[in-house]
Amino acid sequence: MPLLVLLSILALLPGTAIAAIDGGALFNKHCAACHGLEGQGGVGIPLALPDFLAVADDAYLSKTIRQGRPGRVMPPFPTLSDDEIHAIIAFIRSWHPEIQPPASDPTPVKGNPDRGRNLFSRNCVRCHGVKGRGAKGTGVTFSRPRSLPVMPPALDNPGFQAAASDQFIKRTLSRGRRGTPMASFLQKGLSEEDLDNIISYLRTLSKPSQHWSPPSDQAATLEFDSPYSLQQTVDNLKRAVIGNNFRIIHTQALEAGLRPEAQQRQDQVVIYFCNFNFANKALGLDPRVGLFLPCQVTVLQTADGKVRVMSMNPKFMSRIYNNRELDDACTQMHDVYLKIMEEATL
Repeated sequence: MPLLVLLSILALLPGTAIAAIDGGALFNKHCAACHGLEGQGGVGIPLALPDFLAVADDAYLSKTIRQGRPGRVMPPFPTLSDDEIHAIIAFIRSWHPEIQPPASDPTPVKGNPDRGRNLFSRNCVRCHGVKGRGAKGTGVTFSRPRSLPVMPPALDNPGFQAAASDQFIKRTLSRGRRGTPMASFLQKGLSEEDLDNIISYLRTLSKPSQHWSPPSDQAATLEFDSPYSLQQTVDNLKRAVIGNNFRIIHTQALEAGLRPEAQQRQDQVVIYFCNFNFANKALGLDPRVGLFLPCQVTVLQTADGKVRVMSMNPKFMSRIYNNRELDDACTQMHDVYLKIMEEATL
């Protein structure tokens, strides 16, 4: 008997249960690092806020997970099945089971975008930025200053524009979101017509030219052959690092911490270095940068006696970060790596 037929029969039998997809496990794997284990927020927005769950319909959540926010940290999840996405949404809903999710309503509003532009300038720009480009940074600061306790989303982002219906936006404007700077616009004295005008203006913001994708033509590593011995290459790198306004943190064998010191290979060396001012700025844009700090260059001698200098390619890392703000910093760091490695191997 075919497996699918057997499963269908078992599902109909009384007392028979087929293991459900674990939405909590999926959330912990894919979402918790940014949104918090209990949806309290961090790099990502807080998902457990009652006012958010009361206005976010399942279609909005599903499209957000599937499509992400190009250039704004939230990645797309194209490999998750529809059932897995629904399981994640059910888990998110479980934080406040008393809140009935709103029905999806694709009905567009009818407003005046010119009037909406003026209303947006008076009421929204302070948090969401000029033309809805969003706040700077991610909301996680490691004791560094930020403009707001929760980073307001980019309303011009193609991912937001595709996921958010007019009615979802209107529910958000009407209700506000307690626990964030987002107040109820009706309580601020705006009318229903004003809200429609703002939404109509928001729909003018997303244009094809604003669509963003990370660089895709970059190698994962930067590599140079050195004409010098391994030790001379290491010394050259240290001088180049200092000459480019970086501080050397330490130098160690590549296998340090993995093998007893006496067994570590001496023909594989890592130099760690940092420019703390640059690192501080990069961490302010995206704290995930910390996974790749301090900067490091590896020098190794191959079996045929050649010496190679290698490092990660910061431009390639842009594909992982999915953060448009960080692209300039990645490009700057890429150029620094190249300069240091070229100076050391000339």
